[in-house]
Amino acid sequence: MAVHLHLFGFRMSSAVINGSSWYARRGKRLLDVGLAMPLALLALPLLLPAAALLALQNQGRVLFRQQRPGLHGRLFTLYKLQTMTETRDANGRLLPDADRLPRLGRWLRATSLDELPQLWNVLRGEISLIGPRPLLPEYLPLYSPEQARRHLVRPGITGWAQVNGRNAISWEQKFTYDVWYVEHLSFRLDLRILLRTAGRVLSAHGISAEGQATMEAFQGAPISSESAGNV
Repeated sequence: MAVHLHLFGFRMSSAVINGSSWYARRGKRLLDVGLAMPLALLALPLLLPAAALLALQNQGRVLFRQQRPGLHGRLFTLYKLQTMTETRDANGRLLPDADRLPRLGRWLRATSLDELPQLWNVLRGEISLIGPRPLLPEYLPLYSPEQARRHLVRPGITGWAQVNGRNAISWEQKFTYDVWYVEHLSFRLDLRILLRTAGRVLSAHGISAEGQATMEAFQGAPISSESAGNV
């Protein structure tokens, strides 16, 4: 029997997620823990020098912490390396992203090393290695019912949208890929995403939207999830 949940004012059914398989219920979490622990240990030699350089650049600030919505929209604290400075103008307003992203920050983003602290979020069970990216809480009321279905699974460090364009595609395309992933979640798909992620990281493809240092803010728009898997 389908389980219904209320998320951001939308009534949705768990029948839309491929959640009846053993992998979706148990195996995905085992994969997360089994990979995140060794990855965290392997990442230490990269994290430590990066943290030292960021401490010098950011006056001691190394970690970026921010509330993000996770499974079913529950908020958690996301961890990343602090790649952007807190430089402000004469009126105390933060400068545009491009002016607050120095060379070190750009390099960390290009190599995705800034994402490594999220392995701690994975071990805590707040996110998965693979899933829709956790976005800002202020986007929650802007989602259409279709887009809100992305929160029927744990968010991820990488995902179907990330290996199909990352920040170089529109928000509508991203959400189409996210919803398609929710509907087709499987071990085979997750393995495919992990392998494609390695290639994307090495090529630094899709780090930012065209003509921007980061991704423009989501303003809200309805989408359809058709044909997202034909990529």
